[in-house]
Amino acid sequence: MGRSLANDDSLPRGSQPPAPPSPTGDAVSLRGWFAIYGLYLLAVGIPLAVLVWQQDTTWQQWRADPSAVLAATSLAIKLLALAFYSSLCCTFVPLPAKWIVAAVAMKNVDVGSDVWTTTLAVAAVGAIASAMANLNDYHLFTWLLRSRRVGKLRDTKLYRISAGWFGRSPFFLVMLFNILPIPVDVVRILATTYRYPRLPFAAANLVGRFILYGVIAFVTYSLGDRGPWIVLGLLGVAVVLGAGKAAQAALRRIRPAAANAGDN
Repeated sequence: MGRSLANDDSLPRGSQPPAPPSPTGDAVSLRGWFAIYGLYLLAVGIPLAVLVWQQDTTWQQWRADPSAVLAATSLAIKLLALAFYSSLCCTFVPLPAKWIVAAVAMKNVDVGSDVWTTTLAVAAVGAIASAMANLNDYHLFTWLLRSRRVGKLRDTKLYRISAGWFGRSPFFLVMLFNILPIPVDVVRILATTYRYPRLPFAAANLVGRFILYGVIAFVTYSLGDRGPWIVLGLLGVAVVLGAGKAAQAALRRIRPAAANAGDN
């Protein structure tokens, strides 16, 4: 009983150990998390609503010139708006988050006295909020995986290959995919399926988003409206180059495996 499946001598030579069982016993409390997440949204949303209500501006003014109205609000409204909105941006609520990071980081919005204080404040608040949103994803994916039909995905060959790739450096991969502007975060889904612990998962999300939002905030403050587009362009190039290298590495691994399967 003390041996791992990977070292089990009873397995046929050349075979892979079976996938972990369907995650019905994943020890994740969904009710506990959603209670925490709901209280967090209330703690951010209620003060934001009260502060906005006390402003002299109208919704018509917000719709007509949101940048000017945002610049005229208090620092608390700016950061609470960033936190509340970014906390909702996840796979199940696919709202874009980078635009509000850039909007709050504009020089005329006056979040900080200079580029460094602005970058630090925007990156920190945005990263914490995004980590909460990604943890919400983690728990929603866990809930889906408790379905026997969805849980069968873990028995597929594709999952075994993906899990082996993810298991080599899970923290780095989760962090990296939070930096790169990829519309569908496959690694976040894989981390949940792999049962990657929530604490390092949250930490990797926090670090990755802090880097991404810090870059966006710094460039936006320095270059104005052009800043976010320059950042996204550079990150897009990084995605293409990274995808090409990843595809080459995957092909190098798949070809020997296919050759061995043919010999057997």
